[in-house]
Amino acid sequence: MSQHPSFGGKGKIKAKRNVLKRYERVRYLEEKGKWTPDKPVLGLPKTTIKE
Repeated sequence: MSQHPSFGGKGKIKAKRNVLKRYERVRYLEEKGKWTPDKPVLGLPKTTIKE
């Protein structure tokens, strides 16, 4: 039985992400001086990936 093509597989190109994950956003905002460890990590603004 063959595998359905929508399941993908190893070696395929991943889709480009539009926004960062929470830990990436915290790191990015901390570098820009817009977040400090005393602030909550919930409700962070979404930040686009700048490549």
